[in-house]
Amino acid sequence: MCLPIISSYNMISCRISPLLVKLRPFQRFLSHQQTFVQMETTANNSNLDENILTKLDLTQVNLLKEECILIDRQDKKIGFASKKDCHLMSNINQGMLHRAFSVFLFNKDGDLLLQQRSKAKITYPEHWTNSCCSHPLNTESELDENDAIGIKRAAQRKLQHELGIPPAQVPLDDFCYLTRILYKASNVPDDGIFGEHEIDYILFIKKDVDIRVNQNEVKSYKYVSQKQLKDFVDSIEADGQGQRITPWFKLIVKNFIYKWWNDIDNLPKFTDHQYIHDHVN
Repeated sequence: MCLPIISSYNMISCRISPLLVKLRPFQRFLSHQQTFVQMETTANNSNLDENILTKLDLTQVNLLKEECILIDRQDKKIGFASKKDCHLMSNINQGMLHRAFSVFLFNKDGDLLLQQRSKAKITYPEHWTNSCCSHPLNTESELDENDAIGIKRAAQRKLQHELGIPPAQVPLDDFCYLTRILYKASNVPDDGIFGEHEIDYILFIKKDVDIRVNQNEVKSYKYVSQKQLKDFVDSIEADGQGQRITPWFKLIVKNFIYKWWNDIDNLPKFTDHQYIHDHVN
C-alpha cells in the first residue's frame, strides 16, 4: 500500500498557520497603537507650535506661512517648506537648508544703507544688518535661476515691502549678483527654537532711492561710510551698549565687504557664481 508523502515543509506550515491566525489580532493591535502614537506626537508638536506662535507678532506669524526653497549644499532645489519650518532649529539640526539673499544698497555717494530690524521680528529682533535680507519664495517667478533673476525679483519685492522703495528705483538689471555664502546660526536672543541655515546670494546695487519704512519690519535705518561702519562694528564688539548685528552681516563685513566696496564701480570682476563660500564647516 502506498502511503501519502508529507514533506517537512508541509508539516511546519500546518503547525505555523494556526499560530499566524492567533497573532493577527495582536498585529492589528500593534498597528493601531503605532498610529495612535504618531497622531499623539503630531498633536503635541502642533500644540507646541501654537504655544510658541501665540506669543509672537501676528503679522510676522502670518509671514511664516510663506514657502521657501529647500536646497542641498550645492544650491540645487530639492523641495520647499514653510518659512517657519525652515527656521526651526529642530529641522536645521537635521540638515534643512534654504535659499536666501542679502542686498547691499549704496547711494550715489557710495554710502551703505543699514537697517535695524524691528522688535516684532521673530529672528534677530532689533539687530542692525545690511540694507535688506530675506528669501526668494517657491513661486515660478522667484524660482527662475537664469542669471539669478528669481533672486533679484525677490530682492526688489522685499525692498518695497520692508523699506517702501518703489521697484522702478531698483531695476532688476542694476543688481549685481556677486557670490553665495553658506552659513548657520542660532537665534539671538537664543530661544532654542529658531535659527538660520542658508545659502545667501549677495546682491549689490548703487542707487539713490526714496525710503518709507514698514515699521513692522524696520525699526530704523541709516547710511554709513566705510569708516563709520568699521567704527560701528568695532564699538558693538567692544561694548555693544545693547546694540547687535546679525550673524550673516557680521560674517560678510569681516570677510568680504570692503574689497567689494573699495571698487564698487567695477563689481563684475569680483563675481563668482561657481563657488559657494562655506562658513559652516
